[in-house]
Amino acid sequence: MKSQHLNIGILAHVDAGKTTLAESLLENGGMLRKRGRVDHGDAFLDTFALEKERGITIFSKMAQLSFHGRELTLVDTPGHEDFSAEMERTLQVLDCAILVISGSDGVTGHDLTLWNLLGRYQLPVFLFVNKMDQPETDRDALLALLKKHLDQRIIPLDRQDLNALDEEWMEEAALCDEKVLDRFLEEGTLTIQTLSGMIAERTMFPVFFGSALKNTGVDALMEGICALMPGREYPDTFGARVYKIARGEKGRRETFMKVTGGTLKAKQILRGTYAAGRRETVPEENGEWEEKADRLLIVSGNTGTMVQEVPVGTICVVTGLKETYAGQGLGCESGSYHPVLEPVLSYALVLPEDCDVFQTYRKLQDLEEEIPELHLVWDENLREIQAQIMGEVQTEVLTRIIKERFGIGVTFGAGRILYKETIKNTVEGVGHFEPLRHYAEVHLLLESGERGSGLVFSSRCPEDALNLNWQRLILTHLQEKVHRGVLTGSPVTDMKITLVSGRAHPKHTEGGDFRQATYRAVREGLMEAESELLEPYFDYRLEVPAECVGRAMTDIQKMSGTVAGPEVMGERSILTGRAPVSAMRHYQTEVSAYTGGRGKLFCVNAGYFPCHNAGEVLEACGYNPEADLENTPDSVFCSHGAGMVIPWYQVKDYMHLEAVLEEKEESAGDDSMADGRTRRTLGENRGTAGTPLPPVDDQELMEIFSRTYGAGEKRTGWKKSREYFASSSRKTVTYRGKEQENIREYLLVDGYNIMHAWDELKSIASRSLDGARDRLLEILSNYQGYRDITVIVVFDAYKVQGGQGSSFAWHNVYVVYTKEAETADSYIEKSVLEIAKKHRVTVATSDAAEQMIIWGEGATRLSAAGLHKEIRDTCREQWRQYKEANPSAKTYLFENLGDDLAQFLEEVRLGRKSLKE
Repeated sequence: MKSQHLNIGILAHVDAGKTTLAESLLENGGMLRKRGRVDHGDAFLDTFALEKERGITIFSKMAQLSFHGRELTLVDTPGHEDFSAEMERTLQVLDCAILVISGSDGVTGHDLTLWNLLGRYQLPVFLFVNKMDQPETDRDALLALLKKHLDQRIIPLDRQDLNALDEEWMEEAALCDEKVLDRFLEEGTLTIQTLSGMIAERTMFPVFFGSALKNTGVDALMEGICALMPGREYPDTFGARVYKIARGEKGRRETFMKVTGGTLKAKQILRGTYAAGRRETVPEENGEWEEKADRLLIVSGNTGTMVQEVPVGTICVVTGLKETYAGQGLGCESGSYHPVLEPVLSYALVLPEDCDVFQTYRKLQDLEEEIPELHLVWDENLREIQAQIMGEVQTEVLTRIIKERFGIGVTFGAGRILYKETIKNTVEGVGHFEPLRHYAEVHLLLESGERGSGLVFSSRCPEDALNLNWQRLILTHLQEKVHRGVLTGSPVTDMKITLVSGRAHPKHTEGGDFRQATYRAVREGLMEAESELLEPYFDYRLEVPAECVGRAMTDIQKMSGTVAGPEVMGERSILTGRAPVSAMRHYQTEVSAYTGGRGKLFCVNAGYFPCHNAGEVLEACGYNPEADLENTPDSVFCSHGAGMVIPWYQVKDYMHLEAVLEEKEESAGDDSMADGRTRRTLGENRGTAGTPLPPVDDQELMEIFSRTYGAGEKRTGWKKSREYFASSSRKTVTYRGKEQENIREYLLVDGYNIMHAWDELKSIASRSLDGARDRLLEILSNYQGYRDITVIVVFDAYKVQGGQGSSFAWHNVYVVYTKEAETADSYIEKSVLEIAKKHRVTVATSDAAEQMIIWGEGATRLSAAGLHKEIRDTCREQWRQYKEANPSAKTYLFENLGDDLAQFLEEVRLGRKSLKE
């Protein structure tokens, strides 16, 4: 069926005159007798008290009007960046959009964001350049600016009579579309139908110039829209798209939706699926709800008219629905909408002292329905509510709403940046959950996704391996949870998760078992993967006087931002680029200061990109992924009739199914793998299902050095120590009644870093570097003998010209000198990559950057001070045990010395003489 009804949205940057244009349209369409004004606080569509006070639109509003014989719904959207998500939600129900450009400001950064969003939703666009009544606005210059920054196919239509189009104008319009150009060359004219098709297909964008305040150019705009926007075809079966949830009189829940198929009647039964995160309210096997549409309202401003039926293509308000959510599709309108714009800041919600935090948290969760971009998170560690929102202006709005709605006076703490994480490689995550009378195993392929793609879920698991119902359940569990990264615990994004294998038990498997196995599989895979920290960035447009360009460019470079330009426009210079939100969010104050108030900064969210100061963020965060019990990477296996927790780095030694992602070691001649990493490929399964892999022996450790340096005679020390180390450092675990040797502990020590961190070694090094090295090796040798671990000490020799690197055994400790141009940091990172796959690795260093890197590779960090304390405590414990075993033991230091030497050492001990004497 076809509908001639038009839903038109008005979009603009703040202060571009969007609400003023809406008032003019309502007056010209007969809806208002007199236009309201934003500065007078009487605009028809700004009904919220704070909107009147601040003169900005906060919530989208709609009004009904008739123009040139067509019924229209006009939707006014917020212009401020902090409320961009509210604007974005309306785009999914519009038929076309009016993009308002300020003639005095030109194309701003927010205009570019709006233009890109309109392209994403494939909406036809009519542009209106406002404030042309102001002095120094140049129509031709503004048109050139629009073509340059937005699209070359922007064509002025305000001076054309649609019934008698100018031939020169038609030729310019035809150049926008090759097919239309061919037809124009043949026929010599363009019809209204042809132009309508071009606008609908987004191959032409008409632009009108005028002044909303003076009501000039407004009629031409509406005439063009009504004449050139064709009616839309819709299916006959019922469908609807929900775009907003609000609270009306007496807290009544209202669902805003557009009917996109058939008709909607009062008391009609509607069906849909539950929103992610609310599934705990329904049985596991039932994911659908069924409710009755109580009342249907057509809303205009603050007034709603009740109707019995809503025709296709119309936006309406429905009451009586409790389970709908913004972005949901009903009936034939399948799928859910996922926003592009997301919060980048988090604020602590400060409650009054007498306020119950848990009851308040439950009350505030209702606001998430109305403001989906508002994410409320309970921080268990800080015992506080965190509100994730778009910006600081939104905190004022939330404070007002919470006070009016719940009577609670809240404040917001200082905002902090919301980080995200992703992975840079491909890994297989395994999760196993097998306590008594439960069973599930899940294998997931985790792959790096395109920037901005979010999380993508799919299945490649054969049905003969795992029933299709179980596969669907696993995919549901993947989507219902916010998966946390292992660097800072931030949400994971830009990653594809594919179900590749799984197993259920015919009697003991329940739905909750796969939830546990799925969560653990994701987490185990993240622990193995090469993670990367992401932070939000701004796309900025900075306008400053010409004399301030140098200062501005210097500031942006210090912020780790990029700079394009400067582009000179009269007395102003324009810089554009991208910079981290953390560095630029308060920069407007500085711009106003050094430009004397003449500078303007426009910022819009550009998305998430690699963090510019990841090391500092990770160190400040101090997140321990293994201590996060709510997101554990460990799995549960069954042993002797009871559940046994297996740490994540051993799970693949105990898994019951064969691995799908195979590890293949490349030959030394493969330059792409010269750093010693293993290449992971999908291929034949390795091993036998349920059979643990053999432990790494001394030969594997030798191969790490061989791949790095090749064979050499100096390495014979390793062979001499083979027998000793082959029997040491083994840890046994019991699995299904059998003891298995499969865990060794390694300690990698950054030699020079430790030497310059310990005072006693630093003092020796100031006199003799060799002496300090020998002393460090002696200490570590004693420590190794007591702790029974494999100790590898790495010394940095990257400045030694021609150095080929060397490795040898010093008593019971391994010593490595790196080759030329190779630092100890890089050597340790490569070694950790190899060893940490199957064994426990600790790296001792006080290099913060190195600590962050090796932690991400799966090793445990230990600072220089921490190592010093560990060795001191170990020595004390060793001496205590010795004294307990030998209570009568004495020290015979001077027993076999001559009298003169004994007397001299006693004088030294008492401080009367020096060893130099």
